[in-house]
Amino acid sequence: MPESRAARSRRFDPLGQALVIIALVALVYALIEAPQSGWGSPFILGLFALVVVAVGVLIWHERRTAVPFIDLRFFRSVPFSSATITAVLGFASYGAFLFVNALYLQDVRGLSALQTGIYMLPLALATLVCSLLSGRLVGRFGTRPSLVISGIMLAASGLTMTVLTVHTPDAVLVVSYILFGLGFGMINAPITTTAVSGMPLSQSGVAAGLASTSRQVGVSLGVALAGTVTGVGAANAIGSSFAVATHPLWWVVVAAGLAIVAIGFVSTSPWAHRTVETVHHLLDERTPTGATAKVTP
Repeated sequence: MPESRAARSRRFDPLGQALVIIALVALVYALIEAPQSGWGSPFILGLFALVVVAVGVLIWHERRTAVPFIDLRFFRSVPFSSATITAVLGFASYGAFLFVNALYLQDVRGLSALQTGIYMLPLALATLVCSLLSGRLVGRFGTRPSLVISGIMLAASGLTMTVLTVHTPDAVLVVSYILFGLGFGMINAPITTTAVSGMPLSQSGVAAGLASTSRQVGVSLGVALAGTVTGVGAANAIGSSFAVATHPLWWVVVAAGLAIVAIGFVSTSPWAHRTVETVHHLLDERTPTGATAKVTP
């Protein structure tokens, strides 16, 4: 987009990209394998050590390179950091929710793949409706209402699933799916808006890209955590054993929803807005036409 093009072309940062890949692959693999290999096994501890080293070197490198893969100054903005955390929490919950429910409906309830999709169709429809509604709410009232509603709905959905059994009524499942869809649908618009709010136009694409990447990271972590939290026993369990094994995961979803509610208030506070102004001055670049980007209120 000519009006938001950066004054200088960005170069590749191969070392920064490689370190991010190493850290994410090692983290996800460790979370998946830890329940079976043991959290204290040398292999798992080595993977977590690799994550720490990769992140440490990444921070050291990104502070010194001229064109960093991830500009760490972005994270001085509370709204941007909040958007990143919200994306990880929301999409991790989403990945875990779909993964575990698909297993529950097919392996415990004995449904086919098609029947499972039909059961979860209310979640998709609620997400569709609320995604449109959330955009309008953000445009009119800011990001706080959408984030608070999203967190409450996600927490409520997780709470209804904490009593999951083999014979949980279909009506309870449908209500839980609708609640989750309502919460998940409300979350996308405020994530993007919060991430780019206050950033210079020349940096808004990078900020939005990092927020989008956080979504994908969240899904990966959510699926990995689904197996970690439910434990190895859930992998081979059937019937009531599997349903009970999923209960800790739903409490994690509840906690994630409540955290999103808190973020909704923190990221829209006067203190958060002041950090945006500070970061804007640090990152501001002249556009090719010589005009300076304005701060988005």
